[in-house]
Amino acid sequence: MSVLAILVVSGITFFIAYRFYGRYVGKKLGMSNENITPAHTLRDDVDYVPTKAPIVLGHHFASIAGAGPIVGPVIAVAYGWIPALLWIVIGSIFFGAVHDLTSMVASLRHEGKSIGTVIEQYIGKAGKRMFLIFSFSTLILVIAVFADIVAKTFEATPSAAGASVYFILAAVAYGFLLKRYSLPVWISTAIGITAMVGLIALGIQFPVALDYTTWLWILFGYVFIAAITPVWALLQPRDYLNSFMLYGMMLGGLIGVLILQPTVEMSSSVTFNAENLGYLFPVLFVTIACGAISGFHSLVASGTTSKQIDTERDAMVVGYGGMLIEGMLAVLAVCAVVVMDRGTYVGRLAEVGPVQIFSEGLGGFIASLGFPAAAAVSFVALTVSAFALTSLDTCTRLARFSIQEYFEHENHPVSKLIAENRYLSTFITVIIAGLLVAGDGFATLWPMFGSANQLLGALALLTVTVWLHNKGVNPLFTLIPMIFMFTVTISSLVIFAWKNFQSGSITLTVLSVALLGLSFALIILARKSLSGVLSGSRNLASELEE
Repeated sequence: MSVLAILVVSGITFFIAYRFYGRYVGKKLGMSNENITPAHTLRDDVDYVPTKAPIVLGHHFASIAGAGPIVGPVIAVAYGWIPALLWIVIGSIFFGAVHDLTSMVASLRHEGKSIGTVIEQYIGKAGKRMFLIFSFSTLILVIAVFADIVAKTFEATPSAAGASVYFILAAVAYGFLLKRYSLPVWISTAIGITAMVGLIALGIQFPVALDYTTWLWILFGYVFIAAITPVWALLQPRDYLNSFMLYGMMLGGLIGVLILQPTVEMSSSVTFNAENLGYLFPVLFVTIACGAISGFHSLVASGTTSKQIDTERDAMVVGYGGMLIEGMLAVLAVCAVVVMDRGTYVGRLAEVGPVQIFSEGLGGFIASLGFPAAAAVSFVALTVSAFALTSLDTCTRLARFSIQEYFEHENHPVSKLIAENRYLSTFITVIIAGLLVAGDGFATLWPMFGSANQLLGALALLTVTVWLHNKGVNPLFTLIPMIFMFTVTISSLVIFAWKNFQSGSITLTVLSVALLGLSFALIILARKSLSGVLSGSRNLASELEE
């Protein structure tokens, strides 16, 4: 079978889904530019800043598309490339894109606040507190892990460190350029891309070599500044320009496939119990998260992104469209490994890991354009590592939002100070993440992230389902994904808890049970609304005919 056929069929499927199913979901949500967005009503030029759709898409895509849509699919191919590909395509269209768009629109209708605020209104204050504690804990874990990954990458690859440092400085200058001069998007984009290419070359020519500990101090200082700085000064321009690295990588891979015409060498057999992973259900649906549906996306969609949406219909291309682009990246990740036979894949995965396998596979496609193979592979690896840094500072800002929303409306002076002072709430976030890295606690907790992330997605779908029902909208299009994701995550957590109990890992066992308790507690709190949803839902076929 041709790799090109996989890419073409997937791309056409995503395009049709955006035009028809995306339009259906948007209609159910009542999206209209007559609804004024929080970026205008609450504009403060720090977090709330109305921004053109292409730039918001760049920020959103750069924030959600870290290493997740690459690492997950590459590992999940262990079950077979066909089930991995099917979950990516079906999951992106009917699960992930719906999850991202509904989370974003729910936030737009609630002053750009997080899903936690929506929970408070429709499920209760206790539900909001539980959700914010859970989301903050997840974000802290991501900050700690990504800080460790980036610091090690920069120590090992000074040229990548140099390119990243120079690029951040240029992004700030680019942000001020856009703020001061109302340049057309295409002109400003051309300037930014030219500068980005030059800075990558500059980083290779003048690398920045520092040790791991020094890089950690620099990174935590950077994310503190990034989380309190107005979004137009750093977050928007850096993410927007960074997104073109990923677009360029994907485009280069697609053209390379067109030139090379590679074929699928991996067998189409399906493994229902993969070694070191477990059974296909539920592990496949937890392993491929960002490439199909990821709870982290709901935090970005209802955190930084919703505060920048200029007109409500922009949410369609940013939320639904952004997820489909990420789905296409996940399809590329699968294609990068199916060009090798299964034995070679298993051996390389164990030897060099998923990111390097992806870099070698996609780099091979890009090299067909006339670039040296080593340079093409390095470019892909640099692009992936750049997005780890992007996710790092976005997570810090999102964690700051979680703290502030947790303590808002509290009368205690300390609570009010934390809720109203972005410097203090950011400082708390950075200190906790730093202690986690110092204590190496994340190494123990990280294996839980997959299940916790998908549970976050299930909780977001639960929230928007209750919200839509209370608004008189039949939420079948969120209810079905919600039920499936709760089934996946609860099954995964039960298996995870049992395995760790058997191995004597009490900490992970307790945390797994705690996550199970959280999910059941929120379901119980939402039981009245959910019973109404289930009793009032009509047949799916008749619903889609409307």
